[in-house]
Amino acid sequence: MDMDKDQYRRLCDRMKRLASRREYCSGDIRKKVLEASEGDEAMAEMVVEELVREGYVDDLRYSSAFARDKSSIAGWGAVKIRFALRGKGIAKDLIDSALDSVDKASSEKRLEKIMEVKYNSLKEDPQWKMKLLRFGLGRGYSYDEVSDAIDNLLKNKTYE
Repeated sequence: MDMDKDQYRRLCDRMKRLASRREYCSGDIRKKVLEASEGDEAMAEMVVEELVREGYVDDLRYSSAFARDKSSIAGWGAVKIRFALRGKGIAKDLIDSALDSVDKASSEKRLEKIMEVKYNSLKEDPQWKMKLLRFGLGRGYSYDEVSDAIDNLLKNKTYE
């Protein structure tokens, strides 16, 4: 039992060091502990519980930071952000809260900017509109958002 307690302490300390350097969600920490403890589920749960209790890991804080970063830096839309967070095991209500923290106006501006850049590279292509639509959808924006961005782009251009 002392070996388990010693391993638990080492794992907790190691995960606290990791979590103090950058944000992690509980799912990511759990995976790291499972790898380090050779699949010990009980150990993983205990370590995650301690890190959450002590504030090293907070899924709401993580998902809010993730949503802001992916939206502002990577130019992702809400659909893609939601899908990525779901894949990390974040609860739906936490994802909704995180997406509420994303600035909608700057997200629209970013979409229009990336769509314009992509349009300029496609304007000679006869299928430019379909490719532009697919590009916007692939970035994680809804059909309506992408369609509106294309319409706004065309209003500002003298040629179609």
